[in-house]
Amino acid sequence: MKSNDSKNKLKKSLKSNIEQIEKANRERKTLLAQTAYLGAVGIIFIIPVVVGAYVGVWLDRKLTGFSFSWTISLIFLGILIGAVNVYLFMKD
Repeated sequence: MKSNDSKNKLKKSLKSNIEQIEKANRERKTLLAQTAYLGAVGIIFIIPVVVGAYVGVWLDRKLTGFSFSWTISLIFLGILIGAVNVYLFMKD
């Protein structure tokens, strides 16, 4: 009787493992999907940096006479925002 129970458990375990492997094979991401994912990560990082640079240059031109560089400061802020965006994107 014990032998029969252990055989049934083994069959159930093997069936479950086979189903998991088949599911993983069906859901495997293609090269195109992985490339699109990496492209999205790059874009969500770069956009805040570029926006920070443009706004910084605009502020530097408008507010002459300051020894403070808005461009460099807003680029660093863009890098920080981009890093947070990438973290939140990868977390999901």
